[in-house]
Amino acid sequence: MADTLIRKSARGSLALPNLADYSATCASFNWGVERLALRGLPGGGINIAFEAVDRHVQNGRGGQVALRCLSRDGVASEFTYAGLAAETNRFANMLAAIGVGRGERVFSLLGRVPQLYVTALGTLKAGAVFCPMFSAFGPEPIRARLELGGARVLVTTPQLYQRKVAALREQLPKLEHVLLVGDAAGAGIGTRSLATLMAKASDSFEIPPTGGEDMALLHFTSGTTGRPKGAVHVHAAVLQHYVTGRLALDLHPGDVFWCTADPGWVTGTSYGIIAPLVIGATLIIDAEEFDAERWYGILQEQKVDVWYTAPTAIRMLMRLGDELPARFDLSRLRFMASVGEPLNSEAVIWSQRALGRPFHDNWWQTETGGIMIANFAAMDIKPGSMGKPLPGIEAAIANVTRDGRLEFVDSPDEQGQLVLKSGWPSMFRGYLGEEERYRKCFIGDWYLSGDLARRDADGYYWFVGRADDVIKTSGHLIGPFEVEDVFMQHPAVAECGVIGKPDPVAGEIIKAFVALKPGFEPDAALHDALLAHARKRLGAVVAPKEIEFAPSLPKTRSGKIMRRLLKARELGLPEGDTSTLENA
Repeated sequence: MADTLIRKSARGSLALPNLADYSATCASFNWGVERLALRGLPGGGINIAFEAVDRHVQNGRGGQVALRCLSRDGVASEFTYAGLAAETNRFANMLAAIGVGRGERVFSLLGRVPQLYVTALGTLKAGAVFCPMFSAFGPEPIRARLELGGARVLVTTPQLYQRKVAALREQLPKLEHVLLVGDAAGAGIGTRSLATLMAKASDSFEIPPTGGEDMALLHFTSGTTGRPKGAVHVHAAVLQHYVTGRLALDLHPGDVFWCTADPGWVTGTSYGIIAPLVIGATLIIDAEEFDAERWYGILQEQKVDVWYTAPTAIRMLMRLGDELPARFDLSRLRFMASVGEPLNSEAVIWSQRALGRPFHDNWWQTETGGIMIANFAAMDIKPGSMGKPLPGIEAAIANVTRDGRLEFVDSPDEQGQLVLKSGWPSMFRGYLGEEERYRKCFIGDWYLSGDLARRDADGYYWFVGRADDVIKTSGHLIGPFEVEDVFMQHPAVAECGVIGKPDPVAGEIIKAFVALKPGFEPDAALHDALLAHARKRLGAVVAPKEIEFAPSLPKTRSGKIMRRLLKARELGLPEGDTSTLENA
């Protein structure tokens, strides 16, 4: 639906968004000027936790609610900025008491509970390195990350420890401290109660002089083949979090903000903790998993101003129709954004109709550390587009030549790899222990994202697909997202995944796996109707040659459709074996 345009809407009580004039802001933008909004440590240097918490206390805003935590039964507990400062000081002092210092790795394996946020910020205050893990991981992904990251401390629950970590302890000699949230009685030898340790610690702490290039965060990319990569981020990244929180998510001090991303992923740290707190918002934290009625209730009851959620969740809400959100008062909701994978155009159009405002898609990666391209509050939306680069970010479309140079693409709508001029504050500084792998991510001053995209005549960027997902059929290069987006426009389709299926004549043919909405039957008539729908909108070359109905589609833990697993099944590879797909 590239020809559809959603005009920017009225702002309600706020006359102007944070980014009112995109062109003018881009022309005058300066990272050094933006840095002046942050305070910096009293003795020099910069620390993420100081800017997110203590800066507000020193500026007289300690009484504002920083975290509002909703338990599974809906009971709310709150931390003011002053209270959060005291708790994170205790955590930092506790680390010092057990001998954990600067640069050492503190891992978390927790859900959305208050202790997760105290762990993250207390670790950063101490000058140690915070590394979150997804609590739904099985033992092997957990072991790999703890080993690769050189974990010295793990903060988790007794239940998660017994189920997923206890049997691995002998394989993790560097893991000295396992600190348990909740009743630690009977958890086993080699564990300690976090609450008991923190009760002995002072709530006063002087942050050591961390510098901008000091390691602060370690985020592991999940990947589909090979071992996970540990992307290293530094304290200087807080400037990017601050700027993108304001400009891309339109956050204002005092806003109520809800990011539904799991804290085990980079979004859950960059925008589920750091960005909203640095700006001075109140962060909603819900311990429960997805439930549509509960979610709409939270938006209403907590008077959420800005909501950041995932395409998978948006598609699940779409499946339930327009009547459910109509039962709730969402008038306070000012800005909605999507994160994690490309957002289908139909989801943007649906949200405008059903919720009264559109979702704003944006693009970034674990390696970029923050949002790079976005649909801004004051900008018209082209549904399906990633938007335009953030002020201070230089993006381009380019192809890598055989001799390893970049050839930049100037013509509108021509596909190529999305590349970024290096130097933004939250750019990753390396893959832990893999210097050669890191160097291969760059050609000169340009970071190679590995994503194929195009830029239209108006400067909007459009995601085509991962470089290794692109389908080559009869000499044409087809991005799977373009095909999936068209299927999502059909009223019967809930989800779609597209792959290239080997073919002796065409090289590959396009095959679509489709999950249907309730009330639709996977019969021959619907099969033919979907084929006709695709051919009409995509043309005969791009439209799939085959459609297979499926009750659901395989997804990663973060909710992305696993095209590689669909392809593995199509090729008859053993479950979980995608090692031969690189040349399939």
